[in-house]
Amino acid sequence: MRSGNPVLSDSTFLDLGSGAVLSRPADAMTLNGTIAKTGFLLFLTVLTAAFAWNQSISPAGPTAAAPIYMWGGVIGGLIVAFITIFKKQWSPVTAPLYALLEGFFLGAISAVFAHLYEGIVMQAVMLTFGTLFAMLFAYRSGMIKVTQKFRAGVVAATGGIMLIYLATIGLGFFGINIPYIHESGLIGIGFSLFVVVIAAMNLVLDFDLIETGVSHGAPKYMEWFGGFALLVTLIWLYVEFLRLLAKLQSRD
Repeated sequence: MRSGNPVLSDSTFLDLGSGAVLSRPADAMTLNGTIAKTGFLLFLTVLTAAFAWNQSISPAGPTAAAPIYMWGGVIGGLIVAFITIFKKQWSPVTAPLYALLEGFFLGAISAVFAHLYEGIVMQAVMLTFGTLFAMLFAYRSGMIKVTQKFRAGVVAATGGIMLIYLATIGLGFFGINIPYIHESGLIGIGFSLFVVVIAAMNLVLDFDLIETGVSHGAPKYMEWFGGFALLVTLIWLYVEFLRLLAKLQSRD
């Protein structure tokens, strides 16, 4: 069983010491515990996002601090994310740290988009959480069933998107831009819509894998890791909504 989210895999919910899931109720992952920790991580993200927003925005445009918070949050968050992925038992510490760092990034990048496109940040926030609850409802009601083919399709699409983004970053160092997909034309908008859909489908796979971990009595610290995994997907979804809305407004 796999998730399209790169921080979740078949062995995510296994006892790392023995290769078997735990069965002791007191030490086991619970759904309510995962929800609570996810909420706490979201609170930490909003906290630093609000701070970075206030430091990055001004009537004249983004301040000089905006790039510092943006790149500091991205690089720091990426480092902590990799540590969390490879040292899942550290997630009670690294997951909150990741949330704080990504909050700086989100606050700064939101300030930049808000200066360029009026009302875009609130629209992206509402769309992100609307999608979260819609996917949760679709999953819990059985409207979307997580089959092996479904997983394989989402995983393949997610991998393709990541490769495109890596190629974009790599080529950007040489002044080369990938045409169309990052522009506000129909192809660019269509690409952003596709990415948003795949990010939303990742939420469904994350729900399924977390539920599997709970049912198998995964270690207690996996509540933090499950919250971390959902936060990764939500941040990706929010940024993609910003990009999509920006492309749509650019056509007006």
